[in-house]
Amino acid sequence: MKIDLRKIRIAELFDNFSDCGEQGVTGYSGRLNIRPAYQREFIYKEKQRNAVIDTVRRGFPLNTMYWAVADDGYELMDGQQRTVSICQYVNGDYSVEIDGNPFGFVNLPKERQQQILDYELSVYVCDGDDGEKLDWFKVINIAGEKLTEQELRNAIYTGPWLGDAKRWFSRTGAPAAALGSKLVNGTPIRQDYLETALDWLSGGKIEVYMAEHQHDQNANELWSYFQSVLNWVNLTFPNYRREMKGVAWGPLYNRYGKEKLDTSKLEAEVLRLMQDEDVTRKSGIFDYVLSGSVRTLSIRAFTDNMKREAYERQGGLCPACDEPKQKFDISAMEADHITPWSKGGKSIASNCQMLCQPHNRIKSGK
Repeated sequence: MKIDLRKIRIAELFDNFSDCGEQGVTGYSGRLNIRPAYQREFIYKEKQRNAVIDTVRRGFPLNTMYWAVADDGYELMDGQQRTVSICQYVNGDYSVEIDGNPFGFVNLPKERQQQILDYELSVYVCDGDDGEKLDWFKVINIAGEKLTEQELRNAIYTGPWLGDAKRWFSRTGAPAAALGSKLVNGTPIRQDYLETALDWLSGGKIEVYMAEHQHDQNANELWSYFQSVLNWVNLTFPNYRREMKGVAWGPLYNRYGKEKLDTSKLEAEVLRLMQDEDVTRKSGIFDYVLSGSVRTLSIRAFTDNMKREAYERQGGLCPACDEPKQKFDISAMEADHITPWSKGGKSIASNCQMLCQPHNRIKSGK
């Protein structure tokens, strides 16, 4: 792999600059792909963006950028945020505050405009095979703003499938966000929706799925699946609650999506559990009413005072142990519901007993 350090003037970088938003950004006489498929979308906030221009205007050095040779031109591997900030400013897309007043590029005196255009960027240009360039991409992104796991996957499995998947899942106002904003955590531009859909469909084997479909011409299967999951959720739990956002709906759909469910009965159970003060993890209710797994609810634990009272009441003896009974230190015992929570027992002092660790773990199936 060959790596060269070059000095690129902003005037050269901006030459034939074209910004089509999330559809693509190019510069450097049209030879530089500023937003390849594996790059994140523009995420700089105004303060960060303006700081780039202030650095350039003062003649201070910016961090080195990284390009990779691609066909007859280049792909920007690292430095998209700075590059877009610079080109958009010179293009007149926004103003920055100078000496207390807003100045767009066109408002600057000619000598200040020229100073910006003559500013030299330090750019490392990498020429190698795809594997070498991707390895380098991972290394240079260890520093700076850390890439998400899905952004790194996008760098490895770029291709027609990814381009189409990003159309559905990774753009501002993407269809996936419009459909799932109340049910899915994260933001499209940081690849959260794409990662969630892939995780659900692949059963957690995201890399395997992306490798198998890298060269597919579309991501219709993933988009169709995502729609099916969320439509099933809305039909199964039509009374929306904010606790529904962030639930792992995909695995539930995979297990119960084809079953005939009594939605009225499910709603009644959800309503009851929402009012149960012992259920501390309300988002786990939706899993519980389908699977029956109490662990999803994080049932309220007994307090230390309740445990001490029960321990003293029992004299340190475990009621589950056979005769002759052995006295345990409290540190070797664990609290247990006398009447199980699933049968109406509450996490109150009168329903607390202390069992030795072996018996408590046998009872709870740990």
